[in-house]
Amino acid sequence: MREAHLLGVTHHFSRGYKAGGLRLRLIHPTASNGKDTLMLSGSCLCGGVAYEVDAAPSMIVHCHCRTCRKTHGSAFSTVTNVPRDRFRWTKGEELLRGFESSPGKTRYFCSQCGSHIVAARDGKSTVLLRMGCLDTPIAERPEVHIWRSDAANWYDPKAELPEWPEGTPPAAP
Repeated sequence: MREAHLLGVTHHFSRGYKAGGLRLRLIHPTASNGKDTLMLSGSCLCGGVAYEVDAAPSMIVHCHCRTCRKTHGSAFSTVTNVPRDRFRWTKGEELLRGFESSPGKTRYFCSQCGSHIVAARDGKSTVLLRMGCLDTPIAERPEVHIWRSDAANWYDPKAELPEWPEGTPPAAP
């Protein structure tokens, strides 16, 4: 049995534990100048779980580590850190499940649709947002690819590929 702290709440779990009973305090922080801060919001694919963050994203990165690739079934995961004390669940806490993917790091996902929403490390003052679940448009852009030493051999971030507006090639004029 392990103990983890997510957003100031202690809960106990073993590997793969369902963290559905997680309860977080609702906060409405303001910037140090007393003015409202940027509000980010995000949700899972089915809309059952949602969150808000009263902070701008920090550096956005594409993580190519094996764990992120396996978790997301993709070449990489795009993530950013936000302050733990500025993050809150607004909907669907009872749908959350947690999985300890490495010692002290728990990844939280929706038990209905499987969307991986955040990850948290024991003792850290930040949580890791999965940018694919962010609903708020932002101006910030990814700054770096990390863990390229662990990357999928079939993906080259330097390759220029055609872009289609949807899932099929555009019709010829």
